[in-house]
Amino acid sequence: MLFWGLPWVLRLLPLVTANSYSGAQKTVAPSLSSWKALNSSVGGRLRTGVPLARPCFELADTAGATNQSECAAIRQGWSNSLFLVENFGAYMNTQWGSCQATSQSCLIHGINSSDPAPSDPPNICRQGSVPPYYIDVRDASDVQKALAFSKNTGIPLVVKNTGHDYLGRSSAPGALALWTHNLKAISYHAAFVPSGCPVSRAKPGVTMGAGVIINDAVAFAEQHNITLVLGAETSVGPSGGWVMGGGHGALANTQGLGADRVLEFKLVTPTGQLLVANECQHTDLFWALRGGGGGTFGVVLESTALAAPRLTLQVAFAAFSRNNTNATRGLYEVVAENSVSWAQQGFGGYIEPYQALYVTPTLNSTATAVTMKPLFDYVASLAPKDPGVQFFSVELPSYGAFHEAFLAGSGATVGENAAIASRLIPTANFANASSRATLVDALMETLAHVTFDLTLIATTPFNVPDDGTTSVTPAWRNSIWHAVAEGGWDGAAPRAQEKVAYSGISAAADFLRAITPGGGAYQNEADVHEPNHETSFWGPNYPRLLQIKKKYDPDNILTCWHCVGYNPADPRFACYI
Repeated sequence: MLFWGLPWVLRLLPLVTANSYSGAQKTVAPSLSSWKALNSSVGGRLRTGVPLARPCFELADTAGATNQSECAAIRQGWSNSLFLVENFGAYMNTQWGSCQATSQSCLIHGINSSDPAPSDPPNICRQGSVPPYYIDVRDASDVQKALAFSKNTGIPLVVKNTGHDYLGRSSAPGALALWTHNLKAISYHAAFVPSGCPVSRAKPGVTMGAGVIINDAVAFAEQHNITLVLGAETSVGPSGGWVMGGGHGALANTQGLGADRVLEFKLVTPTGQLLVANECQHTDLFWALRGGGGGTFGVVLESTALAAPRLTLQVAFAAFSRNNTNATRGLYEVVAENSVSWAQQGFGGYIEPYQALYVTPTLNSTATAVTMKPLFDYVASLAPKDPGVQFFSVELPSYGAFHEAFLAGSGATVGENAAIASRLIPTANFANASSRATLVDALMETLAHVTFDLTLIATTPFNVPDDGTTSVTPAWRNSIWHAVAEGGWDGAAPRAQEKVAYSGISAAADFLRAITPGGGAYQNEADVHEPNHETSFWGPNYPRLLQIKKKYDPDNILTCWHCVGYNPADPRFACYI
C-alpha cells in the first residue's frame, strides 16, 4: 500500500531539533512530492506500515481496512513466529508495535487470539510504534536513498529484519523503516577469501543475506554437509542483529559465538558508503560489528560465517513434570555442581526449571552417559512420585538433526508482550559448595519473582578464548551460563501494568546481579532498563566502540535504545516507559 491516508501519516512524523550527537536536523514533515520521489527512487518499494491486527478492527486511525478473512489468518498465526516474520507490521513481542507511553496500540489477545473483544468497538486500532512507512530493501541503493532522505528531512530511521527484538530497536513512532526481510540470498564457498585478503586466508564459509532465517540456514547447512553456529529460535536472522549482538547457540561452547565466526560483512554505512569489512579492510568496523550491536554502525546487507564440517553430536535430555516445583531446587543443585566439568567437555544446552537439554560434539556415547549420570540419577530418583520423568542420551548425525528433534518446536515467546532481563553467570559462582549454594538460592529467588520463566542457557564460548577480534563483553569468556528471566502481560494493558512488569523483571534479575558484581548481560536479551548498560553489554570495549561509531556515523543517523552512542532525547524513544 502506497501513500493512502498520507495526511494521517504526516501528523505522526515528529518535528526534530538539533541536539549534540543526535543527528537530528531542524525540519518539518516531508511533502507528498518528496515521499513520491523517494518511492520512485527505490523502485516503487516504499510501503505503508500497517499494524498486523488492523484487519480485525472496525475502528482505526491507521491505513488499511477491515477484512475478516485476513483477520482469521492473523488470529491463527498470532503466536507463530514463522507467520509473524513475513509481516512488516508484526513484532514477536507485541508491545514494540505499541506506543507504551500513550497506551496507543492495535493488538488482539496473545493468549486467546480468537477472542474478538480487544478488536471490537469501541476499541480503535492505532499506529503505535509501527513505522508509518518502510522500504522493502532489495539492494544497497535502497538503503543509500533512505539514508539521504533521513539526513535531508530529519525523519528518523530504524532497521527491521525479523521482529525478534526485546528492546524495541526495530520500531519507532513516525519513523521510516528499512525492512531487510527479503534479502534472502545464501551461498556456500568451500574456500572463501575475504575481500582484500590473500588467498592463504581462505576458509569454508556461508554467505547469508540479512533476511535469511535460522530455519533456512539449518536446511542449507544440511544440504551442504556442513555445520553453522546458530540460535535456537527458527525465525531469528543469523545474519542480522543476532550475530552483531554476539549470537549464542547450542554449539557456542566449542565453536564460538556467532560473532567469533564472522568472516566478512557487507554493509551500507550511515554516510551512504557501501563497504566490505573483514580482517583485511575496515578492520575497526569489522571489530565493532562483531558484538557492537545491530542497527547502529551501518545497515548490514549480508555476512559470511565460518562453516565447520558436519559434526556428530551427543545429546542428553532429562525432564520431570512441569508442575513438580519441589524438584527444581534439586535440579539446580545438580547442574550447578557439574556445570564446570560439563563445560570443559564441550557441552552446551538449555536448562528450564523442569528440564535440561545438553549437547556436545567432543564425546562419544559411552562418555556422555557416564558424564551425565548425576543428572540422570537425580531425575530417576523422582520417578516413583512423578510419572512425567524421562531421561536419555542419544547420538545424532548432525546439528540439523539435533535442531529438528529438540529445537524446531521451541523458542522465544511470541505473540505476547514480554519483559526480560539477563545475566552472565561466571565460573567463580561455581567454584565451591558455598558459592554454588549462594547461586542456587539466587536462582530460586529469581524464579519466584518471574511471571513466565527462568532459562539457564549454557551457550557461552567456554572453550573459545577471547582473541581480541570481537567487541562482545569479555564476561562471555569466563561464564558458564547466560541466565534469562522472563515476565509479561497479555493484550493492551494499562501503562501502569506495563511499568510494573518491566520493574518486576528487573528486580528479579537483581538477585543474579548481586552475586555477579562486575559481570555482564547479553544485549540481545537484556533488561530494557539494564543498569549501566554500556559496561554491562560491552565492558572495557565501550570507549573504542563509541569512537568507531562517531567515525562512521558522525551525525548519529542510526541510533537505537541502549545502543552504542545512544541519546535518550532522540524522538525514536518517545514511546518507551
